[in-house]
Amino acid sequence: MKEFFGIGGFTREPNGAFSWQHITQVSFFVLLMVGLAIGIGIWMRKKEYKTKNRVIIISAISILSFEAVKIIVNCIHSDNLVKTLLWNLPLFLCSIQLIAIPVAAFCRGRLKEGALDFVMMFGILGALVGPIGAIQDYNAYPAFCFHNIVSAITHSISGFTSLYIIISGMASVKKKNAWISHAILGVFGVLAYIVNVICGLSYGGNIFDDSPNYMFLMADDGTPYTIVTAMVGGNKVLYPIVVMLLFVLYMAIFYGIYFLVRHLRAKKKALLDE
Repeated sequence: MKEFFGIGGFTREPNGAFSWQHITQVSFFVLLMVGLAIGIGIWMRKKEYKTKNRVIIISAISILSFEAVKIIVNCIHSDNLVKTLLWNLPLFLCSIQLIAIPVAAFCRGRLKEGALDFVMMFGILGALVGPIGAIQDYNAYPAFCFHNIVSAITHSISGFTSLYIIISGMASVKKKNAWISHAILGVFGVLAYIVNVICGLSYGGNIFDDSPNYMFLMADDGTPYTIVTAMVGGNKVLYPIVVMLLFVLYMAIFYGIYFLVRHLRAKKKALLDE
C-alpha cells in the first residue's frame, strides 16, 4: 500500500509514456467506460427522464468522491498545504467536469441543459485525450499507482457520462443554449489563466517554486499542445489564445456535426413517413 500510494517515494521506476503498461491501462479503462455507457444507456433509453438523471447523479457523486480522496492523499504527502490545494483546483479542461457534471445532475432548466451539452462535448474528449496524453504523469510515476489510477477513473467517469447522455437520449443540444457551454469554457479559461499568472509571479521560491499550468495555458508541458507551441513559435501571448480558440473550434465542429446528423435523421424520417 505504501508503494501504491507512493508514501516515502516510489521504489519502482516510472514505466514511461506510451509504454505497454500505459497503453494497457488506458485501453482497459476506455473499454470499461464505453461498455458501461452503451449497456446502461440502452437500458435507460426508454425510462422516464427522472430515472435517467439518477445515473448522472451517481456519476457526479462518484467523480467528486474520487477527487476528494486524491486531494486528501496529496495533502498527506505535501509539506505545503496551500500550494497543494492551489494545485488541485478544478481548472484543467478535464477537471471542469467536477463542476459541470454536478450542475447537470442537480440543476434544472436551461442551466441543466447547457451543462449536459458541455459534459457531452468535453467529457469524451477529456476521457480519451487526457489519459493518453498524460505524458508527464506516466514519465513521473509507475503506471499502476494511486495518481495514475485515480486520474484514469475520473477521466473515465467523465467519458462515461458523456456517452451515456447521448445513448440514453438525455441530450437536447439547443442552439439557444450554446452560449451556456461557451460561457462555462470562457469563465474557467479566464480563472485558469489568472491562477497561473498569480502562481507564476511567485516563481523563484518566494511562495511556490513552479506554476500549476492549468488548462496548459502557459506551456505545453510535453503534451500534444506542442503542436500549438510550434505553430506560434513559442510566443507566450499567442499560445494561450490559440489554445482557447482550438476549444471554441472543437465546440463549433461538434455542434455542426450534431445538427447535421439530426437534420439528416429528421429528413430520413419524413421520407419514410411519406
